[in-house]
Amino acid sequence: MFFQWLKRYMPRSLYARAALILVVPIVALQIVISVVFIKRDLEDVTVQMTATIQREMELLRQIADAAPDQETALAQIAPVLQPLQMQARFLPPGAPLPEDEFSLIEFSGRVVREEMEKTFPGFLAARFLSDRMVQIYFGSAHGLVELSFDRRRLTAAAPHQLIVTMLLFGFFMMMISFLYMRNQLRPIKRLANAAEAFGRGRAVPYSPSGATEVRAAGSAFLDMRARIERQIEQRTLMLSGVSHDLRTPLTRMKLELAMLDEEDAAPMLRDVDEMQALLDAFLDFSRGAAVSEPEPVDPQELVRDIISDWERQEQQVTLGEMSGEGQVMLRRQPMRRAVANLISNAVRYGTRARVSVAMTDKSMRIRVEDDGPGIPAEQRGDAVRPFTRLDPARNQNRGTGVGLGLAIVADTARAHGGTLRLGESADLGGLKADIVIAR
Repeated sequence: MFFQWLKRYMPRSLYARAALILVVPIVALQIVISVVFIKRDLEDVTVQMTATIQREMELLRQIADAAPDQETALAQIAPVLQPLQMQARFLPPGAPLPEDEFSLIEFSGRVVREEMEKTFPGFLAARFLSDRMVQIYFGSAHGLVELSFDRRRLTAAAPHQLIVTMLLFGFFMMMISFLYMRNQLRPIKRLANAAEAFGRGRAVPYSPSGATEVRAAGSAFLDMRARIERQIEQRTLMLSGVSHDLRTPLTRMKLELAMLDEEDAAPMLRDVDEMQALLDAFLDFSRGAAVSEPEPVDPQELVRDIISDWERQEQQVTLGEMSGEGQVMLRRQPMRRAVANLISNAVRYGTRARVSVAMTDKSMRIRVEDDGPGIPAEQRGDAVRPFTRLDPARNQNRGTGVGLGLAIVADTARAHGGTLRLGESADLGGLKADIVIAR
């Protein structure tokens, strides 16, 4: 349960996670060492030095208490103060009681005060001044005594040096580690960029580098990319060849049917036209989306041009909501063909279609909606497969498709690093098809 909660706050990138793995142990180690040093070594040294000062203070108080008055007491303790490097004076009668004075980062002074309060009767206050002097106030038989001396008599000199040195060297080692880690992660990032570009239909130059494991992954990626490119090329050549070879006999059949009686030849002409449409769909599918290089395209302008073409055919295709602005790297003709296929399906199985474009900083979405019967949710996965027709669930009176329309759209979306999503239109009640591509 705890690890699942922690997982939500973990960074996503490999560099950030590696940096976290590097920083957390160093910071934790420095914190532990600092706490152990402060709580054990520094505190123990301060307690021992405080005990020594207490014995000296007790000696001074005994000498002062044996004197008849303050002046005599000061005169009698003067020979003792000089070798101890201390100064002493009595506070005047009626003077305000002194209070403790510490800086925010004063740790040793608080240990001194706590130790004095526990073990030295008559202790009143301790003041750690900014000029490295300490003033201790305690009671005697002749009044309150102010004892001044150098704080090095009471606390360790520059106790923060160890912590500062540790922090500086820790920071220095982390910077060196970050530079080394950045160089080690750069080949992984280059491999990820090459894979992402290939997923969007672009083959960027890439050569394996880095550690042995990264080189092995890079070489495997290059082999995989080469096999996929050969497979795509073979599929394209096969479909293009078959489609091209079939055009010749179809053309001869059209010429022969043209010499027959028009009424008798009409059914066969319809069959030939359907075969011609099938071949055209094969060619579109075989071309895929990799026939051109991506270029900056305004999706809203592209959609308006497509709708204008359909309006000239007197089809009920309307322009929906347009949000966002900017250009996206697209292959113009394949994307135009994909949107046209969605509109063709919409007007074939419904009475009207609506096309909208939504753009954000991270993605672009082209949506085509219709008022037809739609596609059941359990059949939407099959609808985008090549040569799959769902006509029994659609409108048969509007003609049948070849089974490649949505497959071409899905293939075009994948070639751009995006996806085709099918759903139900909330406004028109028919099919809702979204082409979503990352910017």
